[in-house]
Amino acid sequence: MWRIGNDDLANVQFGPNRVLLLGDEPGAGKTAFVMQAVYDALRLNKNLRAVVCNVEMVPNVLWLRLLSRHSELQLTVILRRTFTEEQRVKVRTAVDEMEPALRRLTFVPSPFTLSNVVATANALGAELIVLDYIQRMAGSSDDRRAGGDALMDGVRAMANAGCGVIVVAAVGRSKDTKGRNSYSQLSLASFRESSELEYGADDAYILSPGEQANDPHTLRHLKSRYGECRDIPLTFSRAIRRFRSSAIEGKR
Repeated sequence: MWRIGNDDLANVQFGPNRVLLLGDEPGAGKTAFVMQAVYDALRLNKNLRAVVCNVEMVPNVLWLRLLSRHSELQLTVILRRTFTEEQRVKVRTAVDEMEPALRRLTFVPSPFTLSNVVATANALGAELIVLDYIQRMAGSSDDRRAGGDALMDGVRAMANAGCGVIVVAAVGRSKDTKGRNSYSQLSLASFRESSELEYGADDAYILSPGEQANDPHTLRHLKSRYGECRDIPLTFSRAIRRFRSSAIEGKR
């Protein structure tokens, strides 16, 4: 298994031959969480290589979000690039500290197809593969569900070949207790094109924010093929795109 974080996140079981499925409501931070997990996996597993296929964000922005987290400088400050001398030193230090891990991270270029992901991973010898997010990737079928099934067949083939694959997926609204459309009752069935996603994943998580802006998130563990499900409470520092265990944060 590969560690993808410290404290409670070290308990997330992920590694070769595994498919991890992650969803959340829009804006809850799934891309920030996944990129944090990838960076920490590279940092903690010195020989690991990773490829990330993100269909919505350009690599430069993803790099800068990681830099914000590591330097603890707000992302808005980094994007503006108007640093004080103290901030400039923080940025340089963070870049130097991140460089050994980030040399082993590559972003998949367009076209965002599974065949291109496989080709990129093979060329680099990458074992960790991220698809963010799978419903936006180009499939081989005009039928949406059939295309999703084909993509998940390909994901399982990558896992069976020895890779660990993180699949980020969109979810649909469900009805709350008053019959209104809501994200508050998300479950395995909430994943769009859910049946094949559920079947293909070894572990499935929903990243659920609290009711208020500053409330803790919960990484809800909905499925575990090889062990017990275990939810993880997290705090999300949105300004620097960082998730931390709520238990650790409470001791600070």
